[in-house]
Amino acid sequence: MIYLDYAASTPMSKQALDVYTKLAAEVFANTESLHDSGTTAKGILEKCRAEVAGMIAAEPKGLYFTSGGTESNILAISSLLKGSKHKGKHILSIKSEHSSILNLLNKLEHEDGYEVTYLPLNDKGILSPDVLEKSIRNDTVLAAIQHASGETGAVQDIETIGDILNKKGVMFHCDAVQSFGKIKTDVKKAHITSLSVSSHKVYGPKGVGACYISPSASINPLIPGTVHEGGLRPGTINLPGIGAFTAAASERIKIMDESYKLMDAIRNKFIDLIKNSSYPIAIESDPSSTLPYVLALRIKGLEGQLVMLSANQKGLAISTGSACQIGHQEPSKTLLAMGRKKDEARELIRLSFGHDTDNNTVHKAFDIIKEVIEEYSFQVK
Repeated sequence: MIYLDYAASTPMSKQALDVYTKLAAEVFANTESLHDSGTTAKGILEKCRAEVAGMIAAEPKGLYFTSGGTESNILAISSLLKGSKHKGKHILSIKSEHSSILNLLNKLEHEDGYEVTYLPLNDKGILSPDVLEKSIRNDTVLAAIQHASGETGAVQDIETIGDILNKKGVMFHCDAVQSFGKIKTDVKKAHITSLSVSSHKVYGPKGVGACYISPSASINPLIPGTVHEGGLRPGTINLPGIGAFTAAASERIKIMDESYKLMDAIRNKFIDLIKNSSYPIAIESDPSSTLPYVLALRIKGLEGQLVMLSANQKGLAISTGSACQIGHQEPSKTLLAMGRKKDEARELIRLSFGHDTDNNTVHKAFDIIKEVIEEYSFQVK
């Protein structure tokens, strides 16, 4: 199977696996236990906290380990809002956010009395700073704006966004799950109040992630009386997972610039194959404004789900980039926000590249996509 779905999940690196195995076997004490074994475990935990915090230029005391990006998003936004009820009940966001944020915002609207304004994107998937600034009201308390889209790879200018929000006194939550380990993130330069990252996107284990919340922010934990993670998150710490996550992330950070250039060459190769062909393929990932790890495409006239399932039968694993079930695919919220029609938004497929992707992989994958198009050519003429 040719795997081009690294934006969904990555395999654990050898170093991460080695660290996980060692910690699980040798450092199994509870980090809150007061005996020497617990103290040893706590020391490793805090070393990991400092290391991961350094990767985003954050203070270690603002870094909390979680079960992944979804929990980090929910934990950060909910805790910040609980600590800022007096400031207002208006939230800004965009429809290309991860479902964990969109579902939470929907709950906040229907159950907690918040009002959410979803900002439009331009045709490249980028949020205009002017649109953002004009949408801020006196009662705007928080903006949830991702760093990079999981569907198209579009990268937002979070430093400009953060500067605007900071000057207006609006908290800034940034989902950096897709960008972490791929492009540099500095929470202080971008005036980020909270940020979420995930382990299994950077060759670490599933079920682990981290949430940064600025130490200067007022937060109110969801569950009072919690002991672990500074009282923010209940539950015994997954030290082997955290250690493996830290090791995997450290690897990616060290080779971040080199990997970026390699993925850029890989994506450009795929784009060249498309442009030199006569197939009805639309490119939705603009190289000037998107992560090179992601290539969003539309095969005109074919639903993304059909293309994905047909490609899978031929040995190519890709994604539709949006929620779907057999026989029905919802239009991509990201493409709709970019101004695409519903039928166009249903055509989205996402290819995402990783450490094993090379030119040979690209050629094989493109050949399979050509086969799919030719198989259903009567639909796209």
